[in-house]
Parts: sequence; structure tokens; C-alpha cells
Amino acid sequence: MNVFRILGDLSHLLAMILLLGKIWRSKCCTGISGKSQILFALVFTTRYLDLFTNFISIYNTVMKVVFLLCAYATVYMIYGKFRKTFDSENDTFRLEFLLVPVIGLSFLENYSFTPLEILWTFSIYLESVAILPQLFMISKTGEAETITTHYLFFLGLYRALYLANWIRRYQTENFYDQIAVVSGVVQTIFYCDFFYLYVTKVLKGKKLSLPMPI
Repeated sequence: MNVFRILGDLSHLLAMILLLGKIWRSKCCTGISGKSQILFALVFTTRYLDLFTNFISIYNTVMKVVFLLCAYATVYMIYGKFRKTFDSENDTFRLEFLLVPVIGLSFLENYSFTPLEILWTFSIYLESVAILPQLFMISKTGEAETITTHYLFFLGLYRALYLANWIRRYQTENFYDQIAVVSGVVQTIFYCDFFYLYVTKVLKGKKLSLPMPI
């Protein structure tokens, strides 16, 4: 395990903690896409079924459990504890537009036609597009709170660091996972425009805003 993998995991964890902290402190989930959080919870659930079948390391097991707990705690706070503050009118992305093609692709392009392998592949493909409901929500409302932009930045940084991790693994181990790499590239591309706005606006103390759809 190289430094890029560790930094990527820490960036991912920090993003989730920032989001949970924001909701808990403000007792409000306005501006946060519950649909994106449901997709991320589904990603972790289908990816980490090997918790019951395959032990890799204590670090790996602990991180998987923490990610699952954080994901479901976020969904609970959005749709349970603080549901009255949930902005359902703007969280309108049609999830079937993502789930149907992702499910189909998981059956067509995988490494092994077994239940766990198909579910793992599904999680990889789904993660690459799970942030789209959140980005759609921001574009629909026209702006995002600073803490939400920090969450998105560290989430995008996690994917960029994982790409560096794959490059490093290829150099040192001659290991190449085409499904993970291609999906990671797609996911990082979705964040590119956001990264630019984050650096030019948020880091200068300005509020991030996106063009509203016509």
C-alpha cells in the first residue's frame, strides 16, 4: 500500500466527516443531495460484502466499517433525524438514469460472472457517477454552501489520489485494474470544473455558484 492510497483514503474519510459534522452542527441538511448519499451508501454496501469472506488487513477492515457507518449515518440524518430540513424540491435527479445503465454495464463488463464480482463491479461503476445528483442540485439552486464545497473538493481529491495510486501500483507491481482506472478517470473528469471553481472562488472566500439550467 503506497502513500497515494493512504492519502486518498484519508481525503475520502475527511470528506465524509466534514459532511456529517456540517449536518450535525447545523441540524440542517439543506443543499445536500440525499440521492447522492443513497448512491454512496449503495456503493459501499455492494463493494464491502467481502467483509464477511475475505480478510486483507486490520486497516482495510476498519476503513470499510467506518465508511459504511458514515454513509448510513448521513442517509439517516437526511431522511430521518433532520428530514424537515431536506430540500427535496431541488434534489430531483432521476436515479434510474444512472442505475439502469450501471446495472447493465456491470453484467456486460466484469472480471468474473459471479455474484460478488458483479456487485463489486457495480459499485465501481456506480461510484463514478454517484456525485451527479449533488452537482445537479448545485446547478439547479445556483450555489453551494462553503462546507459543501469543501466536502466535494476532498471527495474529488480522493479520486485524483487514487488515480496516482493506480499509476504507482502499475510502476511498482505491474498491476493494472482497467475497470477501476477507467471509472476513476470518468469520476475525476466530473470534478474538473468544480476544482477550477473551488480554487478561483471558494479559496478566495467567495461563494461557489454554478450556471442555473435553463
